[in-house]
Amino acid sequence: MKTIVVVQSFYLPWKGYFDRMQRADEVILYDNAQYQRRFWINRNQIKSAGGLSWLTIPVIVKGRFKQAIKDTKVADPNWNARHWEFLRRCYGKAPFFNECKDQFEDLFLNCREEYISRINFRFLSALCTNLGIQSKLTWSMDYELAPGRTERLVDLCQKVKADVYLSGPTAKAYLQEELFHQAGIQVEYMDYSGYPPYPQLFGPFRHEVSIIDLIFNTGHRAREYMKSFR
Repeated sequence: MKTIVVVQSFYLPWKGYFDRMQRADEVILYDNAQYQRRFWINRNQIKSAGGLSWLTIPVIVKGRFKQAIKDTKVADPNWNARHWEFLRRCYGKAPFFNECKDQFEDLFLNCREEYISRINFRFLSALCTNLGIQSKLTWSMDYELAPGRTERLVDLCQKVKADVYLSGPTAKAYLQEELFHQAGIQVEYMDYSGYPPYPQLFGPFRHEVSIIDLIFNTGHRAREYMKSFR
């Protein structure tokens, strides 16, 4: 049984994103999709002494409102140094920061990519390695896409010979499951409930922050606080 996930590439996403990746044999980054402002494509949240804080990669959007994620370029080439310095200040005293410091410093400071898709791919690949996730990571651009929202997903499943399509729970509102069933493909939905809390800095516990919060606070034990590794 081959399981696939089709998802837009996010910047430093939360642990649930990686749990979904861990359950898949192949993850197709759907960056043909239109770029959305104020979404997770170029930003995410971490915890700081002042509360939840955004890490945002500025991108060029003026006059390009219908551009695809794959065509969206970075507006400030120094974003990486600023993000790393902020992370160093926020997590410098986290239990496993020093253990992870060299890897993440290199990941940020040596990032020279101009497109947000490529940046996200770089970080997603490295974070998967850190967590021991071995799912194959590909691009929607690698395939000729069929028209239609659900039809396109069914077609991608058929192209990669998938038996199971693993979706996020919000897709229940629009996914035409009967089209999958007609093609002999099973649909499953992620359940993001029931995550255990972990030791976390700065006040009340928050589940929805970036995966790096979990890694800096728990290090090699990060998978113990995720669901798909149990």
